[in-house]
Amino acid sequence: MLANDIIPVLKSQGHELILTDINPRLSGTIPTDITDAAQIRAHLKESHPDYCFHLTAETNVDLCEQKPEHAFRINRQGTRNIVMACKQTSVKLLYISTGGVFYGDKKEPYTEADEANPKNVYGQSKLDGERIVQQELKEYFILRAGWMVGGWEIDKKFVFKIVQQLREGKSKLRVVADKFGTPTFTIDFANNLMNVINSNRYGLYHMGNKGNCSRYDIAVKIVEYMGLTGKVEVEAISSDEYPLPAPRADSEMMHNAKLEALGMNNMPRWEDSLKHYIQSNSSKQFVTA
Repeated sequence: MLANDIIPVLKSQGHELILTDINPRLSGTIPTDITDAAQIRAHLKESHPDYCFHLTAETNVDLCEQKPEHAFRINRQGTRNIVMACKQTSVKLLYISTGGVFYGDKKEPYTEADEANPKNVYGQSKLDGERIVQQELKEYFILRAGWMVGGWEIDKKFVFKIVQQLREGKSKLRVVADKFGTPTFTIDFANNLMNVINSNRYGLYHMGNKGNCSRYDIAVKIVEYMGLTGKVEVEAISSDEYPLPAPRADSEMMHNAKLEALGMNNMPRWEDSLKHYIQSNSSKQFVTA
């Protein structure tokens, strides 16, 4: 999802890209498994890029809880392999992390100064990755994103699932209203990315869209932006009515405090980005695959 928007933005800025993926979707992409340390090391030694952008992760929170060894193999060990390869080849690293590293009991949005204490395996595996980056490297960026939105038909997360239901004619949605977070639109993230990297102010940052909300709030806005207000009922429910394998934090709300302080918080309001996302994709053919 994130690479889908980062790639064209970087190309438009004149950057030369070497693309890798375990299951290549774009032509010219090199098949790569980050759990293979020798493979990662060989890639970086051969190409020696200015930066390695580590966008890979197992992000299925419930799968991580059910198969922790799988989560840690990819999110911790895979990250270690990339970090050590960067260290050995003197390549700078960008590591994408998550608001899921927080326990979720804070009433205000989390900042970079708050202590991370994950509530589930996914969050712990990503936090372990953060710590490896911080322990082994000096020239790195860790950017924490929130609830990711982007890619439209390749989006397997909340927003597109709601859009799918509405396009299929569903007239009532029951949506969890007691979990809060920070939507992060991949195109906004991509557009602000090089501003942060070109600053050379290395370290850990939050980079979500401005504002915070519940899943229910998002669903209500999707209904509005699809022109279905008054035609579709959105019922607020408790997360207790929708049990899942992995425990979820009550709050993953984040504030981009460091970007704000440095005058680099160019992320739009989530409502504005959601409206543009829905309306700019409204004419696309509905894909169910």
